Amino acid sequence: MLTSKVAKRYAQGLLDFTNESGQTATVFSEMKDVVKIMAESKDLNKFFLTPYIDSKKKIEVAKEIFKGLSVSSQNLITLVIKQGRENQLRNIAQEFINKVEDINGVQRITLTTATQLSNSNIEEILKSTNLVNGNSNFDLKVNVNPAILGGYILRVGDQQVDASVKSKLNQVKKDFQLN
Repeated sequence: MLTSKVAKRYAQGLLDFTNESGQTATVFSEMKDVVKIMAESKDLNKFFLTPYIDSKKKIEVAKEIFKGLSVSSQNLITLVIKQGRENQLRNIAQEFINKVEDINGVQRITLTTATQLSNSNIEEILKSTNLVNGNSNFDLKVNVNPAILGGYILRVGDQQVDASVKSKLNQVKKDFQLN
């Protein structure tokens, strides 16, 4: 997913601030909570996206929802809403998480398969590629997409291995059309 320039700038500003104040670990875990809450609550997203609701009301609601967060995280959320960027809140939080993980050397891996795989199968796939570093410091997301018919699509950072049946069938189809 492409991240907007706005999200990157806010996330970088938050990262700079938390590094200076020594709150990076705390805000990191809180931003994970923000992403989770925003992903699970369609009503909250609709509320934030509604243009005719005053920003003061949005800030009031946000303070109630995120009252358990640190002052730094609450201030970021308030600033984002005051600037009219509440539609970017989830992206800002996710970008901050990504930046902290990059600093800590965490690889983000996405594995898409046609059916649910066992842990041993997933480990075999990860071992079979040279994209995954030998360290065990990675964030793995497994998606099931029956449309790929079989095989898998492994995405590590900005690199991808497409070993799906669907892509192989498409390649055969292209080869027949050329001949």
